[in-house]
Amino acid sequence: MTRVTTSVPAAIRDLAAGAARAAGVTLRPVDDVAGIAEVADFFCDVWKTPRGTPPYPAEVLHSLVHAGGAVHAAHDGDRLAGASVVVPGEPERRDSYSLVAAAAASDRGVGHAVKQAQRVWALERGARTMRWTFDPLVGRNARFNLAKLGATGTEYLVDFYGPMADGVNDGDESDRLTVTWDLFTPRPADPGPPLDTPPARITHRAPDGGPLAGRDAGDRHLRCRVPADAVALRAADPALARRWRHAVREVFTEAFAEGFTVTGMSRDGWYTLTRGGEETGSR
Repeated sequence: MTRVTTSVPAAIRDLAAGAARAAGVTLRPVDDVAGIAEVADFFCDVWKTPRGTPPYPAEVLHSLVHAGGAVHAAHDGDRLAGASVVVPGEPERRDSYSLVAAAAASDRGVGHAVKQAQRVWALERGARTMRWTFDPLVGRNARFNLAKLGATGTEYLVDFYGPMADGVNDGDESDRLTVTWDLFTPRPADPGPPLDTPPARITHRAPDGGPLAGRDAGDRHLRCRVPADAVALRAADPALARRWRHAVREVFTEAFAEGFTVTGMSRDGWYTLTRGGEETGSR
């Protein structure tokens, strides 16, 4: 996506600047060798890989910048607290693609600041949407993407990357959920259904014996539960984690085939899927 003259609404620029201030970081794109190497090392730490086998090698990141993408770095003083990579998407769709975004801590708002910086960058280049993927079993990421940002789950990808050997995903199948973020008008925040309220009609049972998925009386909404901490479960009991993977995969692939999209995630780990368009209710 080439650089075009596009006006970014002042409210969106102010939101990005405010998110960085609230997180206590300075955010900037980096294109120098040292800055990109620092980001590559940061991704090693996040994904628990040796520095010699980075998940995103510095030379690849540098090439992506040279090709028109951007690497953003969020610094807390001299310490790198977050980073991301965004690349142009399909020009005819006025799309952009977030290859990766990560923060050192999940409770400071750094991730939100990084995504807002990506948003401004993409809007400056004429994009209207941004897409990325994440592991649908990781509820905290689902809540951030669906509830905090207002993106919508639009595609379920079975074993998207094939086997992965990093310290977070090793031993599991790499299913991913694609989300699409409307950069101008994200979906309104949706807190999801009340806590501890199961669906009206249970359709699937989870590997732990509890309810996994169910539908409302009108069959327009479907809910699906994920484990409380999929990353910890994967490390402690890989076989059980794989059973969860396959169970959630069955629910999502059936739902997408019926025309559902993913519209919310509650604090207690229940997805909301909606048939017939995006939900505009109360994440």
